[in-house]
Amino acid sequence: MSEPEAFSAAFLDDYFSECDEHLALARRELLALEAGIDQPAPDRERLESLFRAFHSIKGLSGMVGLQEAERLAHVLESYLRALRQGEVPLTAVGVEAAVMATRTLEQVIGAFRERSPIPDVSSAISQVEQVLPTAPPSPPVPQQPPAPPGVFPELPERERDKLRAAAKAGWHAWWVEFRPSPALAERGINVNTVRARLKEAGEIVHAAPRVEPDGSIAFEFLVTGPIEEAAAEWNQDGLSCRPYPLPGVAATVEAPTPPAPPPPTLSLTPSNVVRVDLGRLDELMRLVGELVIDRSRLEDGLRRVERALPAAEWRSLQEIGQAMERHLRDLREAVMRVRMVPVGEVFDRMRFVVRDLARDSGKQVRLEVSGQETEIDKYVVERMMDPLLHLVRNAVSHGLEMPEERVARGKSPEGMVRLSASAVGDYVAIEVEDDGRGIHLAEVAARARALGLLAEGVVVGPHNLLDILCAPGFSTRTDADVASGRGVGMAVVRGVVQELGGTLSLESWPGQGTRFLIHLPLTLAIVDALLVRVGDQTYAVPQPSVREIIEVRPEEIQRVGSDEITSYRGRALPLVRLSGIFRRNESSDHAPYALVVGSGLDTVGLLVDRVVSKREIVVRALSDPLVRVPGIAGATDLGDGRAVLILDVAALARWQR
Repeated sequence: MSEPEAFSAAFLDDYFSECDEHLALARRELLALEAGIDQPAPDRERLESLFRAFHSIKGLSGMVGLQEAERLAHVLESYLRALRQGEVPLTAVGVEAAVMATRTLEQVIGAFRERSPIPDVSSAISQVEQVLPTAPPSPPVPQQPPAPPGVFPELPERERDKLRAAAKAGWHAWWVEFRPSPALAERGINVNTVRARLKEAGEIVHAAPRVEPDGSIAFEFLVTGPIEEAAAEWNQDGLSCRPYPLPGVAATVEAPTPPAPPPPTLSLTPSNVVRVDLGRLDELMRLVGELVIDRSRLEDGLRRVERALPAAEWRSLQEIGQAMERHLRDLREAVMRVRMVPVGEVFDRMRFVVRDLARDSGKQVRLEVSGQETEIDKYVVERMMDPLLHLVRNAVSHGLEMPEERVARGKSPEGMVRLSASAVGDYVAIEVEDDGRGIHLAEVAARARALGLLAEGVVVGPHNLLDILCAPGFSTRTDADVASGRGVGMAVVRGVVQELGGTLSLESWPGQGTRFLIHLPLTLAIVDALLVRVGDQTYAVPQPSVREIIEVRPEEIQRVGSDEITSYRGRALPLVRLSGIFRRNESSDHAPYALVVGSGLDTVGLLVDRVVSKREIVVRALSDPLVRVPGIAGATDLGDGRAVLILDVAALARWQR
């Protein structure tokens, strides 16, 4: 097996990105294939789609020398070929073997990505081979003719490395020539469409223009990959295509012979997809943030010179500033849209998880998914993968009952786990719900006392339930549970959600089920915020976190023990004085305002002296552990030289507990 260090970062990024896409498709199609086992014949288009996915992974893995992934993809490819040709029937045993091999394939690629030991693949391969009519044939050893004279006489070492990797993978290389013409241009065929077609079929190792003696321009490409059939089509489509010898490979394969004219309709189509490294988008968002700060500085400067300018000139500058603000907002939203990906990327992975947990536990589980098309920042999606995995595992392992227990309680033997996502303003709401046994507060409290996490005599209410469940080390099990982990899952879930600027809440109904609700910001870089005053200090509060602003008169505040509450929409609203937390003197010349934040039992009112304004701010994380303060999410520059702290409303809402 090759080491990741042997390849460039960009090369590996492309490999992992493409494998992720093919694996996501494979997961969906395999589950759909399993659901159609009772059909008279398997869906041929689905088999073709799966075959292409594993064929691509096999070729890509061969390029990087990941032999374990190549072997797995090859045996899966053989199984799908046998299904497609009717050599074996579609059975539950066969699909199970394919699912297990796909999961192992994911683990192999994941281990290669993390530079950790590659898991053994022999068992997964053996299971698939047992459902094949015969052992899958070994891929034929490719042979090639001599190279075209004078083509690519000197290639850079990096490109030679790619050729050597292709030779090791048993691939061919092809020299492709494209000569633009007005006739081709009228049909939409140009160098860009040709390049897109070549990239779909294999990898472009080298590309270069060439000026002919008559002054016309031709383009030469060197392409590698399992592209024999595509190469023949290229010749039919009017491109010149000839085999190119790879290092250390004999040259004996004949070049594909183009058929007699007229050629069939050209199938080259433009590609509108461009892969962009997330780091480049981060840099672009950083620059947008700097522009937001510069705009704030400009506004501050204009305010200082307002009286020195004629009214007409001042209005003109104001209009320019407002136009700049609109354009910056449009630019910010455009960059955000590029970073957005469907949350379905995470949801799709949970289908395999639920399927396996149900099989291993003997439970009947139905996974319901909605809102997969809801989009969120790519970084947020990646960070939320493990937390959602914990919640889904807990729902199946702890929440759902065994079929006989459900029937005895008057429920359907099949339990339900629901994953849903929806956009709520500048936030995305993700719910994980089950219709199981629910969480019994008394049992949780007793377990917490047994673990030393809760002192004797402390009264526990519904508002304490989530805090106990998220305490490090808390678990309702006395033994380690493979499905749901070792008592660290919920602590991890809340920790990641808070790091992402989100909130986690819980609702549970004993005997009926449990629902976890996660609110996450669409993006972490630039947000709309309310500037508030507490004493002589200004703070920024992310506007999407604030449900409502209410005025609270002193006579409307009541004390209950050491807590303060006020009436809000017919119920008691706990109050948190930010002046007390941050040790600031309150203003006494007017009634305070309460920012209503949180949801359900976690709803509180944050008392501030004054709401100054609303503005767009750039979030700067406090990365140094020595300067991290509870209740502070970061800082921002208002553009006038002042650094303002951004409040973590979720942490402050928990303060009153």
